[in-house]
Amino acid sequence: MFIFYLLSAFAGYVAGRVGHILGGHISGPHHWIFGLILAAIGFFLNFYILLAFGIGVFISDLKDCLEFKFWGVDDVKVKRFWGID
Repeated sequence: MFIFYLLSAFAGYVAGRVGHILGGHISGPHHWIFGLILAAIGFFLNFYILLAFGIGVFISDLKDCLEFKFWGVDDVKVKRFWGID
């Protein structure tokens, strides 16, 4: 069962990175906020697959969370898939 949680977290990370690359030029909320919301919903509903997915999305945008970026466009020149932005 643990492998499903790891796969779900990895899928969340990949979804967050794809969202960063494809939607990073749109002025809107940063996707770490969506990851935090998904993780909270998964936690309170005891739906641990959703919790792991939300954690993956959150980790994919951890740098923006630590810099308290809530809204706006990412001003990154080169967008890398593997990394934490």
